[in-house]
Order: sequence, then C-alpha cells, then structure tokens
Amino acid sequence: MKYYKHLICISLSLVFLSGCKKDEGPEPLVELDIQAPIDDEALVNYLQTHFYNYEDFENDPDNHKIEISIDTIADDNADKTPLWDQVQNKSVELTDANDNTVSNKMYYLVVKEGVGEKPSSVDSTFVTYKGTLLNRRVFDVREELPIWFDLTAVVRGFREFIPELRAGTHTVNSDGTYDFDHYGQGVVFMPSALGYYAQNIASIPKYSPLVFSVALHKVNPSDHDNDGILSIDEDPDGDGNPLNDDTDEDRIPNYRDQDDDGDGTLTKTEYDRDGDGVADDDDNDGIPDYLDADNT
Repeated sequence: MKYYKHLICISLSLVFLSGCKKDEGPEPLVELDIQAPIDDEALVNYLQTHFYNYEDFENDPDNHKIEISIDTIADDNADKTPLWDQVQNKSVELTDANDNTVSNKMYYLVVKEGVGEKPSSVDSTFVTYKGTLLNRRVFDVREELPIWFDLTAVVRGFREFIPELRAGTHTVNSDGTYDFDHYGQGVVFMPSALGYYAQNIASIPKYSPLVFSVALHKVNPSDHDNDGILSIDEDPDGDGNPLNDDTDEDRIPNYRDQDDDGDGTLTKTEYDRDGDGVADDDDNDGIPDYLDADNT
C-alpha cells in the first residue's frame, strides 16, 4: 500500500466531529454514574459475543497489511474465541457536573505492538482507523491514507489507547510515495463518556459506546507552545495528564502556555539559563524558576 509523501499534518479532532445536528429541544442529561454501568454492560455483552480475525494474524504473523475485522460469534463462527477472553481494561476517572468522580472502564486489545516508539497522550500521531458503533455500523473510516492526529484534540478513549501501540517503519519510493510496515495495530472499546457522551452527532446517537480499530504508523513528540519543553513533560503534578496542569491559573494549561508561572518571563527563557539540561531553581526553594512566580 502506498501513501503520498507530502501530506499536510492535521492537528484537529476526528473528522466526524463536524457532523453535529441542532438539538430539537431540552433533554435532561443522563448523569455519569447512571450511564457508566449501562455502557459497561453493553460493552461486556459485545465483547462476549464478538471475535476478531485473530487466526489471520496467527497464520501470517509477519504480514502487517492484514486489517482487523470483527464479527459475531454464531453459526460457522460459533467456536471462535470471544474478545472478552483477549482484551485488557483500564479505568478512567471523570468528574461529573457535581464534582463527583466516576470511574469509566474502557477495554482494548493490542493485536500487534509495533517496533518503533510509543507516543505520549499529548503527541501527534500518524494513523489509519475505523470507527464503529456496537451494531457494527461504520461512522468514520480512514484506512487508505493515514492522517495526523494531535492526541490532545481527539476523544478521551482514543487518547488513552494510542499510547499502548508503537509506531512502525516506512520507506520512501521513487515516485514519492510511502510504504509502511511493522506498525502497531489494535482496537479500543470505549464507553460513551470517553467518546461523545450526550453530544448530538449526526452519525453517532447520544450515549453510544464506540469501537475504534487503529494502526499507528508514525509519532511526532509535541511541544505545543514551542517553549523547549515537550508537552508530556509539562506535568508538574506527575499524574501523566498535562491537560490538567495550569500553574498560573490563567485557564491556559502549561503545555500551551509560553509563560507557565505568569511572571512575565517566557518559560523557554527561565527553564535552563545555564544550559546544563536541568531546570533552574535559583532560589533553591524546590520549585523550578519557570514554575515559580517569585523568581524571575
């Protein structure tokens, strides 16, 4: 399969975000703590009654052109191993409108890990994918020509899953096209709260759990604010999620803020004046200068 070399990087959320419909009237929001167990029951039932084409991968393990397909366990497929016996799971804590923490469980399957680097949850990734509902209706697909996705701009379940894969290799052909190989492949099964939840999307009903099969071809570590610090490293609280860190409380997270501590001196200026590769702390108070408004 060939892909063109001069592709435009797109750092937007998934393409199908644009298909919103106007609400026809007010509708009470289903609370997270009510919807989460409903979604989990639906996902568990799906995983117990469906399988993926694991035999294709087992019979030809070096072939990275095989695409993941999912079907129902029935009739001629009655003896297939269910996805439920193969997936891993991860709980993601979300906060509802009343500041209550609700755990939402996603399930995922790494079919092939890949050979390259793993992305962080805030990097840019070059992927092909297919998105379906639990009834297997496809709502979006990009399986021929890969696309760049900034993982800070996609749905939470997609962002949580992609770092489980590794990028692959590529060669450039004489006609300027790419051949990709040895890339990571997998599937994520996410509850609606990690997708679009109550949003009115044209092709996705409200409160729909989603299934994405994904191939990860390339990774580009991101520095969103060009301050010399990779976005994944702008995580002062160390929880692995730079999206919730805002040192100067200006409503701009550090990974997008060129002056993290709001002291008027750019982060890239304060970070490492002596050039030793370590964040400076001139007043030795344990707070790096670029996060310390008292030290400019």
